[in-house]
Amino acid sequence: MTTHAASAGPMRIGLVGAGPWARLTHAPALAAHPGAVLSGVWGRRPDAADALASAHGTGAYTGEEGLDALLAASDAVAFAVPPDIQAPLAARAADAGCHLLLDKPVATTVAGAREAADAAERAGVASVVFCTLRFAEGTADWIAEQAAEGGWFTARASWIGALFAPGTSNEFAASPWRREKGGLWDVGPHALSVLIPVLGDVTEVVAVRGPADATHLLLRHTSGASSTVTLALDAPEGAAGTEVEFRGEKGVSGLPAGGGDAIGAFGAAVDALSEAARTGVAHPCDVRFGLRLTEILAEAEAQTGPRRP
Repeated sequence: MTTHAASAGPMRIGLVGAGPWARLTHAPALAAHPGAVLSGVWGRRPDAADALASAHGTGAYTGEEGLDALLAASDAVAFAVPPDIQAPLAARAADAGCHLLLDKPVATTVAGAREAADAAERAGVASVVFCTLRFAEGTADWIAEQAAEGGWFTARASWIGALFAPGTSNEFAASPWRREKGGLWDVGPHALSVLIPVLGDVTEVVAVRGPADATHLLLRHTSGASSTVTLALDAPEGAAGTEVEFRGEKGVSGLPAGGGDAIGAFGAAVDALSEAARTGVAHPCDVRFGLRLTEILAEAEAQTGPRRP
């Protein structure tokens, strides 16, 4: 299938989603990107789509016909919707010839993630999954450096949030899918997206439930190294924090503090998608990688059972 991408000029990127993530990151990043044009905003709620589109000087779309119209007006589509809504819409966008800038996780079922990946492959479109630390200034280079270093014996990662703490003002606390699926699915992709490029793919998974929504993973990687991962969204505020540490032949290396803002990281993901679309060379963090993340997390969930909010 011939995609919409032109050989020259900015990439027209439509935004599917009009919630907090779209408003805080996707829309401002796309509107400010010198190599992209925000070609429109599609939302399930017309008022939200209208407000976000108006704020960035573009058109609003809603409904089935509106989605088709946005796809026709776009070279690529960025997604900021819940994962199990994202996957079938991504397959639809790929079938329409649009490149895909996906959020993580691609889906919370293997079948859903595979549907999106197969559609992208069938259509010959480029794809990038926005795992923030793979694109953020300060962390993307660090991950590449650890992968090049090699010789790692083991690693540990902790992604612990207090999203649902009493009195929280975080808009994402109102997200039904995050409350249902917990830290395993929301922050698990972040941890894996750092560990896998450095230690290799996961060959074995052992998962155990902790308190609240906490999940503990013990992983074996193709390099022979092992890693441990703790994931949670529903921890006490005093327990919150993010850490990644590799230990090996040449010592210990920890994830740098900070890492840049989400808007800057999303802009880098747009650059990566444009490059993949231009060259035809798949990005390492593409929809097939997103499918692999879903496979690993689904295996962990099968061992622990679904979260009980």
